[in-house]
Amino acid sequence: MKPETEVKVKYGAWGLILGAGVAMIVGFNWGGWTTRGTTQQMTDQALLAARAAICVAQFSQGPNEQRRLKDLKAVSSWERATAIEKGGWDKMPGEEKANDAVARACAERLEPLMAK
Repeated sequence: MKPETEVKVKYGAWGLILGAGVAMIVGFNWGGWTTRGTTQQMTDQALLAARAAICVAQFSQGPNEQRRLKDLKAVSSWERATAIEKGGWDKMPGEEKANDAVARACAERLEPLMAK
């Protein structure tokens, strides 16, 4: 290989490596790229938020909503998730048992309604 060609290949390879590094830094920091783990966490959070919203809707439907809110308000804050589980409002259609996190998120979303 000619010396001129060798220098061009050397600088071309370094340019390719540095360009890829800069592209990755820019992409992950400012471009919105995410890793698989981050994407999974975002998906789990969105799913939990959706299930908590369904739980609140199930709790709010039907007669005696205000009485249920008063009863839930009377329960201590750390036992509200258990009360929601006992009522079955945290279960999604077709599920036997819901995730504990759904009941906790539902209780947190019901707190503003209890303040009224």
